[in-house]
Amino acid sequence: MIPADKKALLVGRVWRPGIGPALVRLDGNAVTDITHRQIPTMQALLETEYPAATARAAPGDPFCMRAALEVASTETAGGDDLRLLSPPDLQAIKAAGVTFAESMVERVIEEQAAGDPGRAETIRTRVRSVIGDSLSGIEPGSEQAMQVKAVLQEEGLWSQYLEVGIGPDAEVFTKCQPMAAVGSGAAVGLHPISCWNNPEPEIVLAVNSRGGVVGATLGNDVNLRDVEGRSALLLGKAKDNNASCAIGPFLRLFDGNFGLEDLRKSVLRMQVVGQDGFVLEGHSSMTRISRRPEDIVAQTIGTHHQYPDGFFLFLGTMFAPVKDRDRAGQGFTHHPGDMVTIHEPSLGTLQNTVRLSTECPEWKFGTAALMRNLAGRGLL
Repeated sequence: MIPADKKALLVGRVWRPGIGPALVRLDGNAVTDITHRQIPTMQALLETEYPAATARAAPGDPFCMRAALEVASTETAGGDDLRLLSPPDLQAIKAAGVTFAESMVERVIEEQAAGDPGRAETIRTRVRSVIGDSLSGIEPGSEQAMQVKAVLQEEGLWSQYLEVGIGPDAEVFTKCQPMAAVGSGAAVGLHPISCWNNPEPEIVLAVNSRGGVVGATLGNDVNLRDVEGRSALLLGKAKDNNASCAIGPFLRLFDGNFGLEDLRKSVLRMQVVGQDGFVLEGHSSMTRISRRPEDIVAQTIGTHHQYPDGFFLFLGTMFAPVKDRDRAGQGFTHHPGDMVTIHEPSLGTLQNTVRLSTECPEWKFGTAALMRNLAGRGLL
């Protein structure tokens, strides 16, 4: 579950029975509660001048072992059970789309297929015959990108997805409400109207209210290909439902041992194992991202838009599976019960079971509940 690097400074959130959400630090194999009046929340920790130093120096209460927490964090855990929560609490949950050339092509195919997976392979062949490798290595908004745009327009293949993929403006949307993301071990949800969907393994940045990137973790930004493919105006429905994404297991804070430069070399590996015996494997290399992470952050926060509680930002993925699962030419889609494992050596392993959103535990602990809980514990 955790990085092999023993120098990794890991913090997170855990539900403690009889207490509620706790801010924790991982000390070797011990899970230490560092919640106190100065840093009652993850948001408060990340707003300090030096989050890594603050977290490292914070006094705490070691209350369980990591192995016990990992065993307890399952899709059936809920209520007052011990379990991992997703690291963010008060922060907005944002996501960037179409940030890899490979995923740009698949988004165009979704749009052209109007959400019908049966038409995807025919369209894929035509689109790739025109686009080929022309999108690889393009700097969004550059003169070269505009030349490619002109060619694609002439071929009738220009798309709103290519606009945000190689145009000057990034696609940044709200993935879900604060604290609506689930943690590692929990069930991640598919809206029941979807029949063509897939996982999206991504790096997630932790950004404070000043626009400073202070840490990173893993995320699964589940994608409903048929819903979004029918209309971009359905993006909200396609991206935000009960248990619509997972973040975790822990947040690795940036310090002298780890930072953005290390993330640029990251390779995320993903495996989907179905109860039907189906196995899907893939990877996503951050060296192939079309926009620099700091540029996406700058397009999200600035004089044009403030986030007083900071935000967590999904950086997008190059992974768009096309391996047939049920029938030839239909490509991949999830089945309930799929186990999705996302691993990156410097960030650890995020694992979740796929269910319908209507079958996942209802989300009931929001901002008001957190404030009441903290006030009752004398932390506000």
